[in-house]
Amino acid sequence: MIAVDIGASSGRVIIGRLPAASGQAAGTLEMEVVHRFPNGVTEIDGSLHWDAEAIFAQVQAGLEAAGAVVRENGERVVSIGIDTWAVDYGLLDAEGELIAAPHAYRDARTDAVIERVHATVSPERLYAIGGMQFLPFNTVYQLAAEVDLAGKRALMIPDLLAYWLTGVERTEETNASTTALFDARAVAWSPEVFDAIDAPQLFAELIAPGESYGRLLPEVAAATGLDPAVEVVAVGSHDTASAVAAVPADDEDFAYVSSGTWSLVGLELDGPVLSQASRAANFTNERGVDGTIRYLQNVGGLWLLQESMRDWAGQGRGRELTHLLAGAAALPAGPVVDANSSEFIAPGGMAGRIRAAVEAAGGSLPAAPAEPGSGVDADQAATVRCIMDSLAAGYAASLRTAAELAGKRPAVVHIVGGGSQNSLLCQLTANATGLPVIAGPVEATAQGNLLVQARAAGLIEGGLTQLRAAIAVDPVRYEPQQ
Repeated sequence: MIAVDIGASSGRVIIGRLPAASGQAAGTLEMEVVHRFPNGVTEIDGSLHWDAEAIFAQVQAGLEAAGAVVRENGERVVSIGIDTWAVDYGLLDAEGELIAAPHAYRDARTDAVIERVHATVSPERLYAIGGMQFLPFNTVYQLAAEVDLAGKRALMIPDLLAYWLTGVERTEETNASTTALFDARAVAWSPEVFDAIDAPQLFAELIAPGESYGRLLPEVAAATGLDPAVEVVAVGSHDTASAVAAVPADDEDFAYVSSGTWSLVGLELDGPVLSQASRAANFTNERGVDGTIRYLQNVGGLWLLQESMRDWAGQGRGRELTHLLAGAAALPAGPVVDANSSEFIAPGGMAGRIRAAVEAAGGSLPAAPAEPGSGVDADQAATVRCIMDSLAAGYAASLRTAAELAGKRPAVVHIVGGGSQNSLLCQLTANATGLPVIAGPVEATAQGNLLVQARAAGLIEGGLTQLRAAIAVDPVRYEPQQ
């Protein structure tokens, strides 16, 4: 199986293998990364966009590399699955051609339309239908910002890539559920919301994780060297859906943090929580694998750290992450900021904006010395400590509220994704929540992607419990400290 796993800053193509095990349906999932590539927004005429065609070229290069490895090993590719970030889409013309580079969610174009949308469909009604957390870049606002949608069709980013591989237009439901154009109870597009924003229902028919988009187009098969019979299988195409599917939980009483550029913090539920109290707390109800609900909040994630490091590198003060974290760990807890504030969404000048936010709240970032020999500037150490404390505080606040609103009390917090390698963040999260933190796997998104493919191919039988049992993970446990 091949996983195409693309985030806001990078992408990977990964071969997954699930060998047979004695007396079992399958053994432990193995992974091999065969292609990596950078990703990022591009400014075009003052707006932020994704270069979707360049991304697809990298996907094809990765598939070609995977095919070469598979042939050399005498193996056979069963399927391909794609996951990316949510909310963004590409517009197609009547001939199925991409009209322009898709807008990126960090673009400010929705600022001018939010009030207009709420004048025709209230935030209360939007939530009662879709259960989506208010975020200024939700797809409903992006679509309302479009000038002319007549005769056009739309595909979410992973569906657009799948379309270019297969020629088939479908919308995978975990990503569809993030748009605020989706009816959480009916598990269908909402005509009421499309009518309210005066837009046609231009998204494709829904498809669930495990179902097939179709087989590779002959020209794609020829370009990549893969068998034309290879299926492109829908997975949890919203990367968080795939990541949560790979949380190594052995019972239902757990919370999770999918920690990367964004932090997705919440609970896994059987059904949505659509109360106005939930809306007021700004929680979202996104679909997960097997019809579960990812009841969560977006909390500003490691984007704050990544952008601060980019600032410092541009100033000639770049440092290794290990040095920055060591310097931050040497400091006492300091001031915190609202990591989910809209002031931290755009790129550029992040370290300065964090310092300004602290000062606006009446605090200051201490110029305390960093750990001896770390080589970290005092302001860098203080800024990184502020980011880590702010993320941990945000996680704890979100989980307390989620537990109250959903009537569910988690016994442990699972941190998966890149943040699971950040021992300072994991320990601070355990301290802030008062719950044990289990860190890992780092590759949860790719693993969830591959495991859904494996089940679609008949290599695993059962539900999420059985999928999660096929993950090899040696998690690190952090106990709360005073």
